[in-house]
Amino acid sequence: MEQLNAVFSAINGVVWGPLMLILLFGVGIYLQLGLKLMPIRKLGLGFSLLWQGRRSEADSRDEGEISPFNALMTALSATIGTGNIAGVATAIALGGPGAVFWMWLTALVGMATKFAEAVLAVRYRETDSTGNHVGGPMYYIRNGLGKRWAWLGGLFAFFGAVAAFGIGNTVQSNSVADALTTSFGVPAWLTGLIIMVLAGAVILGGIKRISRVAGKLVPLMAVAYFAAGVVVLVLNADQIGGALGTIFSHAFQPIAASGGFAGAAVAAAIRFGVARGIFSNEAGLGSAPIAHAAAQTRNPVRQGLIAMLGTFIDTLVVCTMTALVILTSTHWLDGESGAGLTSLSFDSALPGFGQHIVAIALSIFAFTTILGWSFYGEKCFQYLFGDRAILLYRILFVLAVPVGAMAKLDFIWLVADTFNAMMAIPNLIALALLSPVVFKLTRDHFAGKTVLPGEELEGRGPKA
Repeated sequence: MEQLNAVFSAINGVVWGPLMLILLFGVGIYLQLGLKLMPIRKLGLGFSLLWQGRRSEADSRDEGEISPFNALMTALSATIGTGNIAGVATAIALGGPGAVFWMWLTALVGMATKFAEAVLAVRYRETDSTGNHVGGPMYYIRNGLGKRWAWLGGLFAFFGAVAAFGIGNTVQSNSVADALTTSFGVPAWLTGLIIMVLAGAVILGGIKRISRVAGKLVPLMAVAYFAAGVVVLVLNADQIGGALGTIFSHAFQPIAASGGFAGAAVAAAIRFGVARGIFSNEAGLGSAPIAHAAAQTRNPVRQGLIAMLGTFIDTLVVCTMTALVILTSTHWLDGESGAGLTSLSFDSALPGFGQHIVAIALSIFAFTTILGWSFYGEKCFQYLFGDRAILLYRILFVLAVPVGAMAKLDFIWLVADTFNAMMAIPNLIALALLSPVVFKLTRDHFAGKTVLPGEELEGRGPKA
């Protein structure tokens, strides 16, 4: 076991190392520039389409199983999770306040990546034997790049199916069990059992049930957490200016050690800001387009405009709130890290209530992450083993929940985190090679000419 742990530690150091972060960031910049900053310029249009997309079920011309709004909520259910609470705190603890600036920059770049992923997911999606739409990196690799690239799609599906059991299941249930045990004294086995029953009731109903739950729970939890953060910031209003100043100043200059904080170089701020930002919003990992492929739409660009909001909401709204709560308290200088730092920061402003708010938020975030990742893993498993394997995967996924709640997960976390990063490699290759398709579809859309799925693109570039 020690040797296996050493092997995965070495691989993890590479796949989450500087080269991978440069690749993720570089592809995002390339797409953002290729799109002429359209995702940033059209942010308002994205929110307008999101609002309109709540009722697309009524439009019989649109193909798909869930509304564009619920597609985004399903993607956000998997995206908004422990990274927004524990990940932000870890970035600040290891990289200093400047890491927040690099998280923001990662989000602005990642909006283009999410846009491209969703455009390709809708463009190259298929229907399975039951008539449901399926898509994501494995399908736009096979259908966009040609069958000779199908092995690369298979790699993505394998990495995704394995990662879902870790990062999207056992790690999440373990985080909930730990939070509820610490704050309320609830036994881990009971937490695992309750989550298994609740998650099973949703997951076994498939994407339509998952999307309906996500469509109600995700907006509620995001608004509630944001509101709690606003209360804390009102109480710490005199510290907000200083916190923002610290973020910008230490994005470009090192911060000295103080109290329990060990100090951080600019390189650390960049590394942990980018890494935690990508871990939180998942831009480039290829997970979110699996949900967007099921959206009721015939227009890939419209869904792309909605999809890019996921990165904005996750990082520039939810993560920023967490960061400001932490930096307007003094606990980030005490040497604390992870969810414990966020809990202490909330509790310092709301004594007796703050830690419970964080525990409840963490529990709901983690629960919805389990729902979203169950769908991602299922579609990856379906790609590898066919439609008949879906029910088996759902049952195994649900049964893994209580195991995660009660187990020690150091090795499982390491394996899942490694496979999570390895998902990005096939996806980024496909995004780079299929970028001409994304650029042309986008140009045509804003020129008033929309190429629907199944129609051929004119001009050169990869197979369309």
